[in-house]
Amino acid sequence: MKKRILTGITTTGTPHVGNYLGAIKPSLRLAKESEESFFFLADYHALIKTTDSQSIRASVNDIALAWLSSGLDTNTSFFYRQSDIKEITELNWILTCITAKGLMNRAHAYKAATAENKTDEDKGINMGLFSYPILMATDILIFNSTHVPVGKDQLQHLEITRDVSNTKSSL
Repeated sequence: MKKRILTGITTTGTPHVGNYLGAIKPSLRLAKESEESFFFLADYHALIKTTDSQSIRASVNDIALAWLSSGLDTNTSFFYRQSDIKEITELNWILTCITAKGLMNRAHAYKAATAENKTDEDKGINMGLFSYPILMATDILIFNSTHVPVGKDQLQHLEITRDVSNTKSSL
C-alpha cells in the first residue's frame, strides 16, 4: 500500500510560529518520506468558527503563503483548497447519513462545548461543530490517506474516522 499523508490547516487566522513548528515543518518532512502527499486549506472546517467570508478568504491566502514559503513543493504534493473538491461535500453528506448520532455525541469538542452550557445543553452549538469529526473523516477517506499527522486533541477524530470507515465499507 502506498504511503499517503494528508494534513490541512483550518483557515481561521494568520499562521504563526506554532503552526510552523507543530504542523507545517513536520508535515513537509513526512511528505518527503511518502509516495503521495496531500496538503489542504480547510475552509469548510473554518465555517464552524466563522461565517465571515472575507476573513476566511484572507486566511486561505495567508495559510497558502505559509505552506509555500515553508517549502511545499506543488510539483510533488497535491495542494488544494478543500472547497475546490466538490466530491468532499458529496462524501461528507453520505457519511453524515450513515454515522450514528451516538458516536458524534461522544466527540470531545462537542462534549466540551455542551458542558459549558448551564440551562440548554445545545445552546450555541451548530451542526458543523457537532459533525466536525465526519468532515475530518471525509478529508481522510476521500484520498485513502494512510498517515494523518495530528495533535493529541485530534486523535479521537482518527478513531471516529476508523469507525465511520467501517460503516462505509458495509454499504
